[in-house]
Amino acid sequence: MAKVELKQPVVIEIKELLDGAETAVVVDYRGITVSQDTELRKKLREAGVTYKVYKNTMIRFAAKGTAFEALDPSLEGPTAIAVSKTDATAPARILAEFAKTAPALEIKGGIVEGIYYDATGMQKISSIPSREILLGKLLGSIQSPITNFARVLKQIAEGQSAEA
Repeated sequence: MAKVELKQPVVIEIKELLDGAETAVVVDYRGITVSQDTELRKKLREAGVTYKVYKNTMIRFAAKGTAFEALDPSLEGPTAIAVSKTDATAPARILAEFAKTAPALEIKGGIVEGIYYDATGMQKISSIPSREILLGKLLGSIQSPITNFARVLKQIAEGQSAEA
């Protein structure tokens, strides 16, 4: 069997993984222990993020002609890729948080909503809260003035009933 025929299923698997993805983050995983890797995979899986180790050439072939082709400068050395189809900041956020306890894990770069970011850019993206937290803050800021207005009206009504 030719080498191309053996590699084709892997390239197809990566293409399917990247198809419709909002985010792909590549990391250098050298130096993390098996237990750390298991813990990282568990956290990513709970957030709906797919995390796999592939050869750089396979990722290059699969990304050719897509927005993920911009990952090429980051594809040096051992590479693992974390892909999310739902939450654009989840992979960067989880990987950066995990890197605080496992400094051997290094974020090389990534694509978020079609834009390439280097390691520094991915660090900034990792500080963006999740969609749920942002929606909660928005709802709280909308609700706050209404609540204050209701309190003022209640105090006015109580003041007028005390006078009567």
